Amino acid sequence: MVPLGARVVTGCVVESVAASAKTPAKLRELLEAVDDRPLVPAAVMSLALWAADYYLCGPGEVLSVALPPGAAIADGRKVRLTAAGRQAVAVGTTSGRRDSILRALQTGRPRFRAGLLRQLVRQEAARSAPRGVASRGGKPQRAAWTAALAAVVASGLVQVGRTEVSRRFGFHTVPQFRITGQGVEVLAAGADGHRARIGARQRQALEAMRDVGDWIDQRALVERGVSVAALARLGELGWATRRVRSVDRVPLELKTAAQPASAAGPLRLTAEQSKAVEQLDARLEGGGFHVGLLHGVTGSGKTEIYLRLAATTQRNGRQVLVLVPEIGLTPAAAAVFRKRFGDRVAIQHSGLSVGERHDQWHRIRDGEVDIVIGTRSAVFAPLTRLGLIVVDEEHDASFKQEDAPRYHGRDVAIMRGKRAGALVVLGSATPSLESYQQATRGRYELIRLTRRALGRALPSVRVIDMKREFADRGPEAVLSRALEAAIQDRIDRGEQVLILLNRRGFAAAVLCRGCGSTAECPNCSVSLTVHRATARIRCHYCGYAQEVPEHCPTCGGAYLEWTGVGTERVEVEVRRCAPTARVARMDRDTMRRRGAAESLLRRFARHEVDVLVGTQMIAKGHDFPKVTLVGVVSADVGLGVPDFRAAERTFQLLTQVAGRAGRGARAGESIVQTLHPGHYSVVHACAQDFEAFYREELDFRQAMRYPPCIFLVNLIVRGGTQAVAMAAAVGLARRLRQRMTAGWVVGPAPAPLGRLKGAHRVQVLVKGQQRGRLREAVALAVAGVPGLDRRLSVDVDPVSVR
Repeated sequence: MVPLGARVVTGCVVESVAASAKTPAKLRELLEAVDDRPLVPAAVMSLALWAADYYLCGPGEVLSVALPPGAAIADGRKVRLTAAGRQAVAVGTTSGRRDSILRALQTGRPRFRAGLLRQLVRQEAARSAPRGVASRGGKPQRAAWTAALAAVVASGLVQVGRTEVSRRFGFHTVPQFRITGQGVEVLAAGADGHRARIGARQRQALEAMRDVGDWIDQRALVERGVSVAALARLGELGWATRRVRSVDRVPLELKTAAQPASAAGPLRLTAEQSKAVEQLDARLEGGGFHVGLLHGVTGSGKTEIYLRLAATTQRNGRQVLVLVPEIGLTPAAAAVFRKRFGDRVAIQHSGLSVGERHDQWHRIRDGEVDIVIGTRSAVFAPLTRLGLIVVDEEHDASFKQEDAPRYHGRDVAIMRGKRAGALVVLGSATPSLESYQQATRGRYELIRLTRRALGRALPSVRVIDMKREFADRGPEAVLSRALEAAIQDRIDRGEQVLILLNRRGFAAAVLCRGCGSTAECPNCSVSLTVHRATARIRCHYCGYAQEVPEHCPTCGGAYLEWTGVGTERVEVEVRRCAPTARVARMDRDTMRRRGAAESLLRRFARHEVDVLVGTQMIAKGHDFPKVTLVGVVSADVGLGVPDFRAAERTFQLLTQVAGRAGRGARAGESIVQTLHPGHYSVVHACAQDFEAFYREELDFRQAMRYPPCIFLVNLIVRGGTQAVAMAAAVGLARRLRQRMTAGWVVGPAPAPLGRLKGAHRVQVLVKGQQRGRLREAVALAVAGVPGLDRRLSVDVDPVSVR
């Protein structure tokens, strides 16, 4: 705990530096060392500092990802009302902000100063914001509330308590009691045979403790009618002893997973799987850092290979880290690994409660687990004997953090494997162009699985040209006649269906046929999406929402039309064409409640749902043997995005979702609806031909100077107006060109998403062949303008340039 200005903050020791002439003459004393041992292992600390340097962000930003919940105290000072303050509230002698502060403290309970200020700022911002706009307040509001709090403290109405710097890690504890020898004697003698009087409840508690013969939870005794005061009295009399036991909060994914290790043993491997395991096992036994790219078609059995490698790693006394791209995939992965390895499995992701994440982190830190499963942040899990890292679906964009620190989980995992001398296995049916290029150049070992496990065939694919459907049935057609017939056929046969559209909501926009304008977000340069279930139009970037308009906000006309299609509309159409089907939808709108996604997937696995409509959430990692049909609505919805990876994402999504069909005994089919049936990403995805797509896409990247052919840094300058943002970006681009010895500076230009959450955005792209020099030039250019870093986003190796 260290003083920083007027605040007290948590600091991490990252280096020990000998005193020198450069040491300031006056240093402030540390207040307290919170830990009796390093909380973050040295290897993780070193990795976090490397990531901060590589991704050009602050080390504190990365360390915040590596630390467990509750490890940092931003400001420990507490405030409370004085007697004069209570009197002022009673007689109403204050007003404005001062009165609000006193009333927030009138319960008498001390409040952390920082939390109180944060609450007051947000409440004021919510009152003043336009309807439907979420606001958290700005610097002027925070400064005003800080001044008001200082004024009531100076006037003696509020008292600031001493800074609390004691350990506040959130272990969950349970009081327990056990009967003593003296308590046993009391029960044996009876009330008449002992000097002290024993009550009925006390006797009941002692008898319960005696019958258990060991420690019993306080809650169990309270449920029997024994009061906490009675238990305390038993302790004072020496008839019972009390202790506090820490109890782990177990995440739902582990509760619902198989508890014991399975007696059935591993599955039988195919010839390709056996060869892959043999190759990678040899790398594990030989030790040292190595990267293998496991390129296997959907359903080829990559998970079983991960399990075999994990078993070898465990036998060698080392640990395993398994990264999956999304929280929704952790339950299935946890179930598979827990079935094979029992309780030596932990999970780490942001979807856990703070307490669950805290307890899982400390289980890992204490060496109680051999296998950790998690999303990208789990790459910083405190494993100390790491021998194997698996990055499943390594191509997925979800491994990239979109806000600071903008690290890529896959690339940081590779660096962690290098530092730990571990085997890194990247698995995918559709590898990223970066990883595949590394494999073709020999830097990664390429291991192919070209056939599905158990000899099952890949699904057949039909492409439907929606231009013809629109010509025959009108532009309102959502499901083609072929897809409607196929859905009903699968329902009649007792099979299941997946329908994919990577756009949520009912309609994409509200269009005025009179003036041609669309309802747009006032904070972002995007159209508002129609959500019919809530009768609102909403921005999916900032959360702004309003009621669906009846008249055009621009011209006042009443001729409004809903255009475009979302998953909510597709669900309606499926219910219309298959009225007997049990239909469910899986997108961010329906999966807001914790555990909702896992619950729906379990229902679908039990065949309590016939048709599952969803966004990309349903496209990857799931294995449902009864799914024999996959329908893709608007397969080309991502091709219109202004991003150099648009074709790659479309190819990956179509290939992945098609691979969900036919994973059981019955053959599968995929029906792809598109307006661009001749686009190479659609053609090669339908043919499941990754090699052909890779060659064609790489030609495009080389011609346009985009990764993986060059290295890229995306810079976004924000400003209150377009002119302010552009002026700052022009200066930044000029300084970059002065410092670039090799490479190109593109821009500045308005960003594809020109306004986001009220801020105007201007983009500068920096390209080059030498990654180190590129990053150095960016760092020097940014450092030359004080304050620029506060309104600049620096994205090294971006997966999107929007």
